[in-house]
Amino acid sequence: MFFTIMIYVYATILVIGSLFKLPKAKKRFNSREIKNEIDKMIFSTPRNVSRKVIKRTGSKVYVKGQENLPEGTALYVSNHQGLFDILVLLGYLGKPVGFIAKKEIQRIPIINKWMKLIYCVFMDRKDRRQSVQAIREGIRNLKAGYSMVVFPEGTRSRGSKLNTFKAGSLKLATRAKVKIVPITIHGTSQMLEENDGKVKPSKVTLTIEKPILPEEYESMKNEELASILKDRIEKNLLIDSNITEEGKEPAKPSTV
Repeated sequence: MFFTIMIYVYATILVIGSLFKLPKAKKRFNSREIKNEIDKMIFSTPRNVSRKVIKRTGSKVYVKGQENLPEGTALYVSNHQGLFDILVLLGYLGKPVGFIAKKEIQRIPIINKWMKLIYCVFMDRKDRRQSVQAIREGIRNLKAGYSMVVFPEGTRSRGSKLNTFKAGSLKLATRAKVKIVPITIHGTSQMLEENDGKVKPSKVTLTIEKPILPEEYESMKNEELASILKDRIEKNLLIDSNITEEGKEPAKPSTV
């Protein structure tokens, strides 16, 4: 338990430290500089904080399929094993991304400000009207050129067994007409959820599949698309669960 407390304290210190970078980030956010350069500058702080926290837990992240990252805007569709998923994606995906996040996170000081700067959208799943508004905001972000991550399970699976994929979340991509990239995360639940809420080191695998192009899914219903994405992620989970990490090298930090 002492180790867990120290991880939370360390993460809190890093977040408080990022407060001093917020004014400059906000200035860039409101500037008329080249969009991609703004994305990189602002995103660098959440990325670096995420990497430092993951490293402090003693965990190693292995990235597979980074060559599949597409140019331009995309919706990244990922399974949701545990609390550390967002940190893994921020730190190691290799692209600036925002998230469809639960509204409770919006109440966390400092973190909520950074999330706004990377175009996160907060959703209240218990409020249908607000959920629809959040999806619309996400679609606007994608159309404006800001990539996003969605967890179609809606909540943490806390293990390798997937929850039902909510087809409605895929409207983000189908209405914005952007590429869809399936992402599989394996090992984050072992960092916390499968250890009675105590943080411990884990070997995490982040698998990036080839994108599904708009012309490939335009004739599909969202339910069919959700089924295809779930099948692909489930397949990777099975592979990653059966592979030993012996001989692998930790993923080199991505440059974004």
